[in-house]
Amino acid sequence: MLDWTDRHCRYFHRLLTRHALLYTEMVTTGALLHGDRERFLRFDPAEHPLALQLGGSDPVALASCAGMAEDFAYDEVNLNVGCPSDRVQNGRFGACLMAEPELVAECVAAMQESVAIPVTVKCRIGIDDRDTFQDLLHFVAIVAVAGCRTFIIHARKAWLSGLSPKQNREIPPLRYDTVYGIKREFPELEIIINGGIVSLDQAQEMLERVDGVMLGREAYHNPYLLAGVDSRFFAAEYPVKTRIEVVEAFLPYVQRQLQEGVRLHSMTRHILGLFHGVPGARGWRRYLSEHACKPDADTRVITTALQFVDTAAA
Repeated sequence: MLDWTDRHCRYFHRLLTRHALLYTEMVTTGALLHGDRERFLRFDPAEHPLALQLGGSDPVALASCAGMAEDFAYDEVNLNVGCPSDRVQNGRFGACLMAEPELVAECVAAMQESVAIPVTVKCRIGIDDRDTFQDLLHFVAIVAVAGCRTFIIHARKAWLSGLSPKQNREIPPLRYDTVYGIKREFPELEIIINGGIVSLDQAQEMLERVDGVMLGREAYHNPYLLAGVDSRFFAAEYPVKTRIEVVEAFLPYVQRQLQEGVRLHSMTRHILGLFHGVPGARGWRRYLSEHACKPDADTRVITTALQFVDTAAA
């Protein structure tokens, strides 16, 4: 979720679910080793439980960055072996690494030696013509021997050339049975399914066959979906916030960030879908989009945008 699940997005999502594990954007080892690691790694303590997702292929660099994740108190560090974008391939990380399971295993082993927090792997069901069940079985087996106990598997293969990242999320068909088959072959591993999941009903059905479900773009575009997660999957009994209450809970955070120099648009872009399906949602989105980017924009933009929403329905 590059450019999407930044710290502002995650704080907002945490207002909707206290228990779901949240993931950062993918951060490259180069960015952490040679850039402003504080900017990339900082987060609000309220975001826990939280996993840092890394992109890279050098075991030494990944081990060092995993250590940073532990130092910053992340709950998990995840190696992304599923992103198919050109810029990721040019750096020799992401989905292209599925062609090198031995290297992925070496990376995982090095990361695990450097930290005590869990090290997990996110991958596709295959790449290009390496997309048979046996290909995926081979990949998981080799990486599991290195010590990885949790695999998050996007149920589409990736074409490394010819398709854009967006097309790679839509054109290759979803093959959930392939992920289910991996769970049958490796019952001792934690297998989490990802890709095209749009409802909690669908997620609940999948949990009869795998250990976990990852929501991506649906949770971003329709974030209030997350409000039902805790009661349904974690037996939480505290009251669920209404959409209006979520906005009210977000405002103090927004005010603090504005005082630190963060632009309002950097935060409001993540809440555009909060009123998805509610009368007035279009007016809410339009007002935020038109006014939050102005230099003097503050929390009044958000409270004014609420006037377009049918608050009773919300």
